[in-house]
Amino acid sequence: MHELFDLTGKTALITGAARGLGFSYAEGLASAGATIILSDINSIVLDSAVNKLKNKGYKVSGYVMDVSDEKQIIDAFNSMDKDNIQIDIVINNAGIQHRQPIIEIELKDWQRIIDIHLTGTFLVSREAAKRMIARNSGGKFINICSLTSEQARPTVAPYTAAKGGIKMLTKSMAAEWGQFNIQANAIGPGYILTDMNEALIKDQAFDSWVKNSNPTKRWGKPQELIGTAIFLAAPSSDYINGQVIYVDGGWLAVL
Repeated sequence: MHELFDLTGKTALITGAARGLGFSYAEGLASAGATIILSDINSIVLDSAVNKLKNKGYKVSGYVMDVSDEKQIIDAFNSMDKDNIQIDIVINNAGIQHRQPIIEIELKDWQRIIDIHLTGTFLVSREAAKRMIARNSGGKFINICSLTSEQARPTVAPYTAAKGGIKMLTKSMAAEWGQFNIQANAIGPGYILTDMNEALIKDQAFDSWVKNSNPTKRWGKPQELIGTAIFLAAPSSDYINGQVIYVDGGWLAVL
């Protein structure tokens, strides 16, 4: 049974991994035996995250990457090629939020959300898949969807559009790359206790709504996503492709 979830000998790239859920995914995959490549836009925070994992005895390195910048992504992958790093697993985690009514959203703010979430997932996946296919090694992609891949809420239209797009991009990746033994799936986190949600957590009305709108009556914890990430990265999910697994405490089940 252990072999089904063993990532020994595999190398995983996680974007937006210097903190938050990205760091949790990285630490989880490292604990399952994977070599970890952290990427983030902030070099100082990235270096700190790399050192934290190294101090725990994990094999890890870091590459600065703005996932909305095609040149930076290509340069980062070229650098990994030169360093003889072959990526087997990708978690497309980088993301931001922008809360504003649709009629007030400026194009630059809309575009920034789409570029980081949807276009960034496309660009990173494209570069990684090119290399997986060329060396006939197979691979795993884990994209990060959201409850808003299925349902909308006011004031987060760009995020909702991007996360809905990621769901369908995941299916497209599965349709095209399955023949190469590459699986593309996604995790859809529910409301999780993260830095990105800090303002919502402190909002008593929203906090109460979250706790009363799902069967578990609480927010999720970052560590509760790690098992799903390991499952989708490991041989245990070799015949699962194009799916979204929602880790939401049952939120979508009771709407």
